This record gives sequence, structure tokens and C-alpha cells, in this order.
Amino acid sequence: MTLQYNTILVAIDGSKEAELAFKKSVAIASRNNAALHLVSIIDISFGSLEAYAREYARETKKSTEELLQRYKQEATEAGISNVNIIIELGSPKTMIPGEIATRIDADLIICGATGLNAAERIFLGSVSDRIVRAAKCDVLVVRNQDTISE
Repeated sequence: MTLQYNTILVAIDGSKEAELAFKKSVAIASRNNAALHLVSIIDISFGSLEAYAREYARETKKSTEELLQRYKQEATEAGISNVNIIIELGSPKTMIPGEIATRIDADLIICGATGLNAAERIFLGSVSDRIVRAAKCDVLVVRNQDTISE
């Protein structure tokens, strides 16, 4: 049993919690000399609104690429030599703990406790909940201390 992480997947959605997850992922990757994969899944589950979903995806992809490039530069400047960006369309709840984690052979997934989509979280459960339940590797859920109620 190894106590070192080699491949870290950090889920990025633009939320404050995802930013905190990114910052923790850089520290952990640095301590472990691990590869860091910055992953953002653009959720296009709009049902019958396919044309709207495609336009939303195009607009969102550009801002997502800019954010992840900024994070990649920050991680590289912190000494992480192997930083990769993955941006895909689909369901983050299934793709992150399943397809993406398997493809990169992740041994740690880091995500924020809550993301940007509050309505979906209320009705369907959060992405972090699903990642914790479905992942086949360790998961670190990062909380924003400002949003925790006593």
C-alpha cells in the first residue's frame, strides 16, 4: 500500500470551492511530485433544448479554457511539472468519477463541496456527493469555511 499520490484530478467549475480545491491540489501534487489534471465538464443536460445547449457549450468552453490555462500557469509556477487540462461536454456527476478518472488512472480526486448550480444540487444532489459515492479512488472534498453554518 502506497501513501503517495501519483495522479491527481481536480474538478473545476468556476466556483469559490473549486478554486480552493485547486489550491489544495497544487500543494498535494507538489508534496507528492504528482501529475495534476485540471478537469472541467461542461454540463449540457438541457433535455430538448439542444440548440441552446450547443450555444451555451461554445460560450462556456472559451471562459473555461481561459480559467484552466490560468490555473495551469499558477500550478507550473508553483513547481508542478506535469499539469494537464481536460475540458469535455457531458455530465460531471458521471464523467469525473468514471470515464475521466479511469482514463487518467487517478488515485485522488479533489473537488469543492458545492458548485455553481444550486438548483440542480437541491433537486438531484451535488456533484461532490456523486463523486464520493462513485469514485474508485480517494476523494478529498474541500469546503469553503465562510459558507459552513454553525
